Amino acid sequence: MNNPNANAANDIAAHFHSFTNLTAHAQTGPLVITRGDGIFVEDDKGNRYLEAMSGLWCASLGFSNERLAKAGSDALYQLPYYHTFTGRSNPAAAALASKLISMAPVPMSKVFFANSGSEANDTAVKLIWYYNNAIGRPEKKKIIGRINAYHGVTVAAASIGGIPVNHRDFDLPIHNIMHVDCPHHFRYAQPGESEEDFATRLADNLEKRILQEGPETVAAFFAEPVMGAGGVIVPPATYFEKVQKVLAKYDVLLVADEVVCGFGRTGEMFGSTTYGMKPDIINTAKALSSGYAPISAVMVNEKIFSAIAENSGNIGTFGHGFTYSGHPVSCAIALETLNIYEEDNILAHVKSLTPQFQKGLRSYEGRKFVGEVRGVGLIGAIELFADPANRVAFDPAAKAGTRVVEIGLEQGIIVRALGDIMVLCPPLIITSEELDDLFERFARTMDIFEKSFA
Repeated sequence: MNNPNANAANDIAAHFHSFTNLTAHAQTGPLVITRGDGIFVEDDKGNRYLEAMSGLWCASLGFSNERLAKAGSDALYQLPYYHTFTGRSNPAAAALASKLISMAPVPMSKVFFANSGSEANDTAVKLIWYYNNAIGRPEKKKIIGRINAYHGVTVAAASIGGIPVNHRDFDLPIHNIMHVDCPHHFRYAQPGESEEDFATRLADNLEKRILQEGPETVAAFFAEPVMGAGGVIVPPATYFEKVQKVLAKYDVLLVADEVVCGFGRTGEMFGSTTYGMKPDIINTAKALSSGYAPISAVMVNEKIFSAIAENSGNIGTFGHGFTYSGHPVSCAIALETLNIYEEDNILAHVKSLTPQFQKGLRSYEGRKFVGEVRGVGLIGAIELFADPANRVAFDPAAKAGTRVVEIGLEQGIIVRALGDIMVLCPPLIITSEELDDLFERFARTMDIFEKSFA
């Protein structure tokens, strides 16, 4: 039986939370979500919220898809667990791998399954190192990420990410991982610098860094098509075109982190297609199963796989894997998720709603504390400033973004604050009427916020 008091007490007493002020949590307690339907969730006190963040960027098909529930239930009854070590497989894993290869935005050869985006990105690092050892380039190991990028929280993934709080006091980043410019034109462009000129400067800086390190030592560049947890940073015009020319010049692999962008979020099946990326490795998670089960997938091209396969033959085994890689239940749910995307033509739905969503976002331009509005497809951000005209940030002690989240809960909407950047990433199944509802709730939230900081 649901008991809100017991829920809170148990949580405070025993639960070690992710990305939480643990000291404050002991006083404020949790928001306990007990059920969901469509784009809405409900807490243990009966309060109902429009989930405008799809949980954590992942519940693309909402919170009550019967086909996914049945796929998981059927899989549990048929084969609740088996592993993929020593050549073992299961029908769902094999079918899902084949499906992903057929959907990939550029030719891919094989799929390795893990359980989260963090594990996928850590796996990619290991594959890159293994690959370069296999082809006789043991010195080509350095990985380049970007300032403000987010690639997860495992040791290598957190290191490649460029968010300070994910490094501080964790002794990160690790050796051989470095960072180049964040491609945020609004914040980092020079006065009068166009998006194209900004992109040129960033590509030039990347080339300078590769030359500084020594091209023979630089192995890969990791990039999200749109930087998610860094604040929904949409790349400037021509950015990936110019960056990829630099990578090709020095034989540096491109890893596309599609954990947030993959499976329709940008209006294409992959963000790589939206921005003309031609990666050597593609990492996916989140919307791969609509968040209904933990799963991630690392897709690699034939050049990388064939070298790894040959080397594993020389060694006698490929010494990497997870207990739950290719879990039959997670794979069954993910496979059904991909089928639903195709059968329900989710891409067409996203494209049809994108103008309404982006117009709704941009309706906040010019408001008292709004500095920039940005987005693509059904993902967007509204960045708050104390003085937008002069780009003066709020004092961190004001916790402006946190205050917007709190007011939003009172108005029945869940949004996320990345510092003072307010992020919206609704389930892809949202309707036009529900989008109107979302922006009405958020407008009330911002009205109250503005008055509270008057």
